Amino acid sequence: MNAFHIFSSAPFFAKHKDKPLSIDKTEAYCAVLSALEWKKHNGGIVMITDSQGKRLFDEMGISSVWDKVEPSLSDNADGIDPVMFWAAAKLLALRDFPAPCVMLDTDFIVWEHLELGDRMVAAHEEDTQPDIYPDISAFRLERYTFPDGIDLTVRPLNTAFLYMPDEDFKLYYTSQAVAFMKSAEHTDDCLTYMVFAEQRLLPMLAKKCGVGYTTLLNKDMLFFPQNSFTHLWGAKQAMRDNPSEAKKFCEKCRRRIASDFPQQLYISDNIENYYKR
Repeated sequence: MNAFHIFSSAPFFAKHKDKPLSIDKTEAYCAVLSALEWKKHNGGIVMITDSQGKRLFDEMGISSVWDKVEPSLSDNADGIDPVMFWAAAKLLALRDFPAPCVMLDTDFIVWEHLELGDRMVAAHEEDTQPDIYPDISAFRLERYTFPDGIDLTVRPLNTAFLYMPDEDFKLYYTSQAVAFMKSAEHTDDCLTYMVFAEQRLLPMLAKKCGVGYTTLLNKDMLFFPQNSFTHLWGAKQAMRDNPSEAKKFCEKCRRRIASDFPQQLYISDNIENYYKR
């Protein structure tokens, strides 16, 4: 199954206009392991990025872990506010990548072979807390009209992993999500808008269109031990706040690369050398 990662430099430069592009070492190691493990168990994987992202991966010496690093994203995220909609590039990349396909976050690792059929598959459902998923009347939109017949009670879907088997529904969902993002009035309440476009609109439209779906994980068992998937999620910020934990994580990734992909150990060396500069 063809999969793709996404990396947009637009959110970084929107916040750090005068700094060179960078990512945390933990994120680099996780992205590398995510790509390598996907290729080992499930098929090809491409990195969809922009010109600045491609330059970064080339400089880091990690571009070879993907089948291709494709700089097809525009550097300005198609004019969508990159702070308010920091994950807009996911939806733009999904729009253009042919189905069937898997959209995979760089901090999500699949450790086994997946049997993917004709139903859409997301990472897991989310609880509909009103502070994160408010009523749609809370959104300030200039031109967007919500589709008729959507069910506001369906649980949002986390798209750290998203298998899209159907091209027509993929295009419908992404066109609605992009239209929503482009019509939103600027606000500092970025989270509710981004997760609506990415995670809440998806199951609403799926139910409206009669598109069946399932999930990899049960939302009520996300923190129970399991060996099939790893999602860094909030651990990324925790490791930024705790350098010793970040160091342990990188060492663990390096050992896993050495054991599972000994021929790729030079990638770990490239990462280490890059962060010594």
